[in-house]
Amino acid sequence: MKRRDFIQQASAGTALVTLGGLGLQSFTTASKSKKITILHTNDVHSHIDPFGPEDGRNANKGGVARRASLIESIRQKNPNTLLLDAGDIFQGTPYFNYYGGELEFKLMSKLKYDAATIGNHDFDNGIDGLYAQLEHAKFQFVSANYDFSNTIMDTHTKPYKVFQKDNIKIGVFGLGIELNGLVDPSMFKETKYLDPVETAQDMSRILKTEEHCDLVICLSHLGYNYKKDPNKISDLKLAAATKDIHLIIGGHTHTFLSKPTIVKNIEEKNMLVNQVGCYGINLGKIDFHFDSSKNISANGTSIIV
Repeated sequence: MKRRDFIQQASAGTALVTLGGLGLQSFTTASKSKKITILHTNDVHSHIDPFGPEDGRNANKGGVARRASLIESIRQKNPNTLLLDAGDIFQGTPYFNYYGGELEFKLMSKLKYDAATIGNHDFDNGIDGLYAQLEHAKFQFVSANYDFSNTIMDTHTKPYKVFQKDNIKIGVFGLGIELNGLVDPSMFKETKYLDPVETAQDMSRILKTEEHCDLVICLSHLGYNYKKDPNKISDLKLAAATKDIHLIIGGHTHTFLSKPTIVKNIEEKNMLVNQVGCYGINLGKIDFHFDSSKNISANGTSIIV
């Protein structure tokens, strides 16, 4: 790694934070610990190519090929890695207008994404247009608070998916934003919106007590925070109102965070909220460390692509 890149990544990373109110003294020797790496994107909006040298503050950033190289190098260092996306995969460049999402899903499949949730712009060709492209997605869509039972998308998403890496069980569930008032009803048809806080509590309970997950992650397209609309549910509000979630990976508000936000949940225990802006400019990277008793600590950063 180039010295400049190392300094950039190191300065953006969080200090080691313990999750669930556990103390650092629970961590003994490094040889007994396990590391799970979570890589994530959000609001890529069909940006396949990197920005050009004339594109202002985004000049020479992004691009699927560069992201692929970065992801591969991280996976080589730690095979126990998951790659996730928090929605708004579609809309933003002529690639979507021409191919309707086929290219985005094919490329994400080649990058070996493990799971993604659905954003409001993923309905921009209608729910039928979204369904038509699913055959090109070789990864799981998770959506717990969109009830698709009366639509063509019925059975084509799951509320959650459980992964296992190095005997660590990782539960990932998805939440979407209220579509009514944001998307024309003709685009999402009879999709029903369920309360995200109630849904999140139900999902975290299932993943902890029934699936016995060691790590619970929410893929959210609710938005990071709404200062001008305090009644609107956001990732920060969701974090404070729930428990047993270790990480919320967010989208929708295009919020650039250099490192995850540490939030106290409803039990006053630490958890993380992260979002990496938009357009594939950044790749989120969070390392979770498990000691021999599966106590957890984490540190994270946002890597410029």
